[in-house]
Amino acid sequence: MSGPLSHLKVLDLSQVVMGPYCTMLLGDMGADIIKIEKPSGDITRYVGPHRNKGMGSNFLNLNRNKRSLVLDLKDEEEKQILLDMVKDSDVIIHSFRKKTMESLGLSYESISKENKSIIYCGMYGYSQEGAYGSYPAYDDIIQAGSGVASAQNEMTGEPQYVASLLADKTTGLIGLSAILSALIYKERTGVGQEVEVPMYESMVSYSMIEHMYGETFSPPKGNAFYSRAVSPYKKPYKTRDSYLGVLVYTDKQWDNFLKISNNKHLLEDEKFKDMNTRSRNTDYVYQYVEEIMSKKNNSEWIELFTKYDIPFMPINGPKDLLEDEHLKSINFFSKVEHPTEGEIKNVKFPVNFSKTPAKLSRLAPNLGEHNEEILGGTKNKN
Repeated sequence: MSGPLSHLKVLDLSQVVMGPYCTMLLGDMGADIIKIEKPSGDITRYVGPHRNKGMGSNFLNLNRNKRSLVLDLKDEEEKQILLDMVKDSDVIIHSFRKKTMESLGLSYESISKENKSIIYCGMYGYSQEGAYGSYPAYDDIIQAGSGVASAQNEMTGEPQYVASLLADKTTGLIGLSAILSALIYKERTGVGQEVEVPMYESMVSYSMIEHMYGETFSPPKGNAFYSRAVSPYKKPYKTRDSYLGVLVYTDKQWDNFLKISNNKHLLEDEKFKDMNTRSRNTDYVYQYVEEIMSKKNNSEWIELFTKYDIPFMPINGPKDLLEDEHLKSINFFSKVEHPTEGEIKNVKFPVNFSKTPAKLSRLAPNLGEHNEEILGGTKNKN
């Protein structure tokens, strides 16, 4: 069976992580993704370990289920090829600055003249309507500006970036939901539209859901940061022989945790009374958890937490995940044979559809690999 988006044709002009992550997910769900690359290719081709130049690990992981077409969009003849392709496409997505697209003659106004019903998605650093609209942006910059690095400061004593491309991938997910929403509207009305997906606003929204906290009210009712999320004691707990991730959250879980650790007397402490009082005394409560967790080995805690249904997980690194029992049971990391790169590991699409399953149809393409296939041999400068 085909994926749920197998009827869609998407022209992908994006590069690096944010846009390619979004289009990878569209491709996993069956959309035909044509990756339009400049003659030198997506710069992510050259990031990370590789067997062949231009096929780095990051590119391989972000660009499955896509076909690569090389076009020099500064060349009028090659730009016309793109414009001709727009006529029977459903979505075009890019991650250039708006002025760049305008200078190339590829603004929404220009593209919509070729196809009025197309969804035109621009993924930018900042909203084009605001003061920062023309500024350059990358994941680190947006983590710094959006409050993410500042929240880490509350925990560690200095601002830090999260050790993941959080802004890129989160904005990619928001872009995915925005494109799908615009497509639903198009199916109902036949009307296409321009969709702007800015990293900065996406991540400020993401961060401030919990970190407006007391500032939610006017006048404010307390600090801005959500105390539990930024507590320096909110961390993996050191046990007698290792570390363990544990979150004792509900009243029932607290009752069980204090019971199995022989600390039922703490329920008489007003600060442990219920979820509301615990949330107002996070540091105090978590310090007790830290002390309690140090009294037993990981294996002892795991046995007790499993029996009493208290959420926990070991502290997994990448190699641990590759050997994880649960992930192995669902074949999450499958080994596949790439036509030019040999055996590589592939990460499974995480969502299960009962009628239209996502699947791996293509592995990441070599630069310009599909020029002839897409253009029928009429144009191939490579």
